[in-house]
Amino acid sequence: MANRKDSRIEPSFEGPPQARSQPGLSVSEEDRVVPSNRKASARRKSSKAKSSRGGRGRSRRGLFGVLGRLFYWCFVLAIWGGIAVAGVVVYYGAKMPAATTWSIPDRAPNIKIVSADGQLLANRGMSGGEAVGLHEMSPYIPEAVIAIEDRRFYSHFGVDPIGLSRAMVTNLIGGHFSQGGSTLTQQLAKNLFLKPDRTLERKVQEVLLALWLEHKHTKDQILEMYLNRVYFGSGAFGVEAASRRYFGKSARDVTLSEAALLAGLLKAPSRLSPARDPKAAEERSQLVLAAMREEGKISDKELKTALSAPATRAPSYWTGSENYVADTIMEELPDLIGDVRGDIVIDSTVDLNLQKLAEQSIRRLIDESGKKLNVTQGALVSIDDSGAVRAMVGGYDYSTSQFDRASEARRQPGSAFKPFVYMAALEAGRTPDSIRNDAPIKIGNWTPDNYGGKYFGKVTLATALAKSLNSVAAQLTMEVGPNAVVEAAHRMGIQSELQANTSIALGTSEVTPLELTSAYVPFANGGYKPDIHFIRRITTAEGKVLYDSGGGSAPRVVKPEIVGMMNSMMTGTVEVGTAKKAAFAWPSAGKTGTSQNSRDAWFVGYTANLTTGVWFGNDDGTGMKKVTGGALPAQAWHEFMVAAHEGVPVRPLPGTWKSTPADTIVPDDIPSADNNQPAPVPSASVGQQAPSAQPTQAAAPARVARPAQTVDADGFNMPADDGTTASVGHPVPPGNVGGPLKKRKQTSILDILGGG
Repeated sequence: MANRKDSRIEPSFEGPPQARSQPGLSVSEEDRVVPSNRKASARRKSSKAKSSRGGRGRSRRGLFGVLGRLFYWCFVLAIWGGIAVAGVVVYYGAKMPAATTWSIPDRAPNIKIVSADGQLLANRGMSGGEAVGLHEMSPYIPEAVIAIEDRRFYSHFGVDPIGLSRAMVTNLIGGHFSQGGSTLTQQLAKNLFLKPDRTLERKVQEVLLALWLEHKHTKDQILEMYLNRVYFGSGAFGVEAASRRYFGKSARDVTLSEAALLAGLLKAPSRLSPARDPKAAEERSQLVLAAMREEGKISDKELKTALSAPATRAPSYWTGSENYVADTIMEELPDLIGDVRGDIVIDSTVDLNLQKLAEQSIRRLIDESGKKLNVTQGALVSIDDSGAVRAMVGGYDYSTSQFDRASEARRQPGSAFKPFVYMAALEAGRTPDSIRNDAPIKIGNWTPDNYGGKYFGKVTLATALAKSLNSVAAQLTMEVGPNAVVEAAHRMGIQSELQANTSIALGTSEVTPLELTSAYVPFANGGYKPDIHFIRRITTAEGKVLYDSGGGSAPRVVKPEIVGMMNSMMTGTVEVGTAKKAAFAWPSAGKTGTSQNSRDAWFVGYTANLTTGVWFGNDDGTGMKKVTGGALPAQAWHEFMVAAHEGVPVRPLPGTWKSTPADTIVPDDIPSADNNQPAPVPSASVGQQAPSAQPTQAAAPARVARPAQTVDADGFNMPADDGTTASVGHPVPPGNVGGPLKKRKQTSILDILGGG
């Protein structure tokens, strides 16, 4: 039995346990029971659930991983950024002077301006102001300054992160620098110790010095130092000087509206100065008052009272036209030497005797004829051949109006612009003997009538310029193109934007007397364009030279032969043309100009020593009563130039030109101009040396007067320079272009602006 038992064959079964437990049961492969679908489904669901939980876990772990990595790298970058910032601070901080030298000066420096002959021209800097304690000055002043400049002054630590962030966002959105984030402490640090350069080095050092100031001084001390040193425009440093400058009173007595005006100047002292632009200053002061009300510094009643009674300016205690020059010098000073750290002496180019002479001439003519001719203002600029300004009068009376009409007022030059038209024509191949037909013409909707309605028919260009014929100037502009005229004017020294249209022939684009006069200088010195300057040298009180204009060389901007032809033609303006009242014993040339309805009257003329421009008109643009450039301007020019040339040896104008007509008188013994002609040197008694690159020209006999010739009209054919029919690239209008004029009309300003 044992053997049987041992020989029993056990079924090969891998099924469920309960099946295996039954003895004697044998199941074939085909008889296997298929597992329950429910259990298999349960297993699948369990597997899916595990997979889903694992996926969500991995997703969460992935998100946290990305955030973690981002936080990690931001932290790393922040550390390296902090290290870089610290490195920059340490680097620029190491370049600062030792802290022992950070002493605050007792007062703002004085600026002494002297004339070319050593006379005192002006004293600026403190300008009569003294340091005023914060408790002494009107309380409205510090309140107004804090409200508009630094609202968190008493809460920040010298640097205002909120204000800086706001300024950065505003500048980024605007795409340009329009708002600053500097605190009053930073501004004081810059004014006391640093240069005005907009560099990273200066900004870092400004922050460090601001922190030092906050550590060493109280808020009230910082504010007091700031108010006693900051620039308020028109040469006034410190609140006391500004109060006396604008209101004729001490800072102790300033009213609310006056304090608002002073605080408003700090954004742009020169541009917003009430002496320059009263309207802009008043608009800015209203913003200050609104800021004070918003900050709770003033009540609604005080705001209403201040708005209804704006600040009024007192006549300046600075009198004399030389202060126009002093103001201009003060504007240029920061660009030449940066912030003034100590007392300095400025040697100007201005001759005080000539300055007084120019002022007297302008005032006398207005006093005598102002009411009768409706003239209230005048300006005069005189420049020698080296570009040194020898005299500049910016208005009738500096004490009542500090607006500089010589360097800031842009007015239409009228026919005084025509020399650039004729110069462009000469450079295109014309000559003074070229003939054009002076007759009524119409170009588009523009009819450039001659003054007085008189026409001369066929005339030479010399005659046309001497008699200031509008018709011929318009024709030449069409021939050479307005762009050529604009290019010539800019090349000679005009800086204002010029409109390149046909009406530019009559001077419709506005310019300042200073730039128009400077653009005539190359005619006087042989074709060279010098740098126009008011300052010769700047030294410390101890004599150390901080700036020297030097001699230097001036570039040639017009050929000698063109200079000779232009001088020959413009001599006719003085001898037989529209400026006969300007003639005196020296060889001279120039051009008159009168804008529409006599709003502006000009004469710009020159000798081999001086170029002088004179303007008369009214600030509000109202017309004068038939005042032309050949009247008051020519008279003022004559008076000034006669006195300026007294005792000076006579010298001829540079360049010569021989006319082809037989009736033209030109001496045979004067050599013709060539490209090697040197620039003349002005007389020592009248101006500085001309550019050092050019040698001195020996004196030559004065040219015999060559009157401009008028040719009778016998038709409308336009001969060219060689006597044949004209053939030029641009159209040459005949006298009847546009059809016959049934009734001649006066040129209106709308016609001029819309013409061409």
